Amino acid sequence: MATITPRPFLRHLSAAPTMHVRHQRRGAVRHAGPGQAFWFRALDATISEVPLDDRELPVVVGLRTADLQQLSAPATVTFRIADPDLAARRIDFSIDLTDGTWVERPLEAIAAPLHGAATAVVVHLLQPLRLDEALRTDLARLGARATELLAADERLADLGVQIVGVRFALLRAEPDVERALQTPAREAIQQDADRATFARRALAVEREAAIGENELANQIELAKRQEELVVTRGRHSRTEAEQAAATSAIAAEAEAERIRLNAQARADAERALGAAAAAAERARMDAVRDLPAGILTALALRELAGSLPAIDHLTVTPDLLTDLIGRLGGGRPDGRAAAGAGPKGGD
Repeated sequence: MATITPRPFLRHLSAAPTMHVRHQRRGAVRHAGPGQAFWFRALDATISEVPLDDRELPVVVGLRTADLQQLSAPATVTFRIADPDLAARRIDFSIDLTDGTWVERPLEAIAAPLHGAATAVVVHLLQPLRLDEALRTDLARLGARATELLAADERLADLGVQIVGVRFALLRAEPDVERALQTPAREAIQQDADRATFARRALAVEREAAIGENELANQIELAKRQEELVVTRGRHSRTEAEQAAATSAIAAEAEAERIRLNAQARADAERALGAAAAAAERARMDAVRDLPAGILTALALRELAGSLPAIDHLTVTPDLLTDLIGRLGGGRPDGRAAAGAGPKGGD
């Protein structure tokens, strides 16, 4: 919308760059082009403002397909005014010289023939198809074909309108028909889901079986190893017992041998001592065999003295001394002893 600033006897107009302004004064064109700004007099001026930007027109086309099924085809038509001078001559785009708004509704005047042309093109493209074929149609290709047909429409070209493109949204059938058409796909999807579920369960069962077999194999292997361990421990225990028995036997044999050797050594020592004593006795007997009787007596007395208890006091009578001296001197004893002679022991 143009901006109009009033001044005494004059007015100033400024338009946006997307607006094509056409200023006529007394039937002659004074200004024409996008984004104009100029002074004018309202008494003899006529100004038209034509939009140059792209505009969109939503269209919903209801039709029957070749198999007599209802189909709804929503589309959006994008257009622009390529020839604003032609459009200004064919459609009233004049603006109010006070506030800059359109006097009429020119965009609605363009939308009506554009809507009719788009509806005719959509019906032309989809009506020969069956419902399932129409629903499976490539929407991008359908939009390109509709764009070509609308661009070739002479009625739109006479209005200076250029078709930029046509976009289709999702084509929809009646709800009951659509549900019926969706049923096979849903069943197929459900069957695929069931197969996937069964496959997953079968895989889970296989894995559980594999895990069970693995656990059983591990248990069997563990049992075998335990059995081997028990056998090995038994063998080691038997070996230790045999070694302990052998050690005990060797120790017993060694102790018996030691006792035998000690006994034999004691016996040999006793025999050696006995033989030595006998030899000493024989030597002593041989030494005293030829001695006189007095010397033998003296030796016997010495031996006896060595065996007698301790004598504290000894009383020797003359008779005993005489007899003893006589014996030592080889004299003949009288065979009597003094009556009072005898040792007097102590305690």
